Amino acid sequence: MKNQLRKKIEEKKFVVGVIGLGYVGLPIVLCFAEKGFRSIGFDIDNAKISALKQHLSYINHIPSERIARVSFLELFDATVDFSRIQECDAVLIAVPTPLKKNREPEMEYIIKTCDSVSQFLRRGQIIILESTTYPGTTVEVVIPILEKSGLKVDKDFYVAFSPEREDPNNQDFTTETIPKVVGSTTSDGLEIAELIYQQIVIRTVPVSSTQVAEATKLMENIFRSVNIALVNELKITFMKMGIDIWEVIEAAKTKPFGFMPFYPGPGLGGHCIPIDPFYLTWKAKEYGVHTRFIELAGEVNTSMPDFVVQRATEVLNSLGKSLSGSKILILGLAYKANVDDDRESPSYVLMEKMESQNAYVEFNDPFIPVIKLTREHPQYAGKRSVEISEKFDLMLISTPHDFYRTVDIVKFNVPILDTRNLFPIKHALVHKA
Repeated sequence: MKNQLRKKIEEKKFVVGVIGLGYVGLPIVLCFAEKGFRSIGFDIDNAKISALKQHLSYINHIPSERIARVSFLELFDATVDFSRIQECDAVLIAVPTPLKKNREPEMEYIIKTCDSVSQFLRRGQIIILESTTYPGTTVEVVIPILEKSGLKVDKDFYVAFSPEREDPNNQDFTTETIPKVVGSTTSDGLEIAELIYQQIVIRTVPVSSTQVAEATKLMENIFRSVNIALVNELKITFMKMGIDIWEVIEAAKTKPFGFMPFYPGPGLGGHCIPIDPFYLTWKAKEYGVHTRFIELAGEVNTSMPDFVVQRATEVLNSLGKSLSGSKILILGLAYKANVDDDRESPSYVLMEKMESQNAYVEFNDPFIPVIKLTREHPQYAGKRSVEISEKFDLMLISTPHDFYRTVDIVKFNVPILDTRNLFPIKHALVHKA
């Protein structure tokens, strides 16, 4: 089986399938197609498939030209027909792994996807999970479901785990230039998984097991979560002392060793940092471990929207106004600068919290003209971005889009609450949060 797969890869007769065509799945399936491998994208969202059939991208930083180019070469196709999994030699799974309300892992998408794969699994395939999850998922969840097909892992098919490391619209690193960690259940499976990724990425990093690969992704994001929590806490502390955290960070950055800059904000966003740490805290309980440090960081980060709302209230009160009845414009709905990705964005939490205190809240985002239906905040679906104007009582900078640096926001003569240090120079209208 190993030699057959190796030969297919070397002769470019290897077919790659990717399930889940979002911010992770779409870039990676296009990479394989661009390297000359016939690639099939699978998704349950008919709207996405329809767009791809028309060679249209629905992700801002992925140009439609990439889709058109590989489609015309007949190297890429997209479908909702999961029976076509049988055509694939490798099936990469890149589906969401959100949290439930009680902060337990929501494994529904992985389980349903594996159920679909098991129906069409054939001998000689390799199934690779890329979705971020807790250590043990591949062995404890994925393999038992796939073996319902009657086939046996490492005898009839291989499995591997390779955590996604996408950073949407990062100008310095792309899918191809980010090393890929890979773990499998056997040396043969690892060899094939590495060979597959070596076709598209600069370097593969083999590890001893799928559990190590799963833990690697969690460690990367927990590291960021803890350090962001630290600077968020320092921001509040230094603000009480009349010290600008941003100036402190810039000064600390000059140390050439022993310091790495992290930046505060209005809360955590994206599909990784707000979620991944809780996958480990949940799994750790199974081993009688209470991950206090990780959970404390989570508490600090999730409390930041409350701090921002408090600051908004203070600014309005200083002007003789209350939050109740005030018109607030949130600048930036995306969770990070210069992307259209609003997953887990703290802007939604800010909207909810201020509206609960009877504020009138609108948003502006050049990358998100209309809010699509989201899992956590469905009530905002259809809400549209409005123009920046003087009709508001307060503007709240939540996302540091470069666009906002080009706009003379102060000309509107509206108080500005800056959570991202977009205005490092002191101005009478600008207040920090």
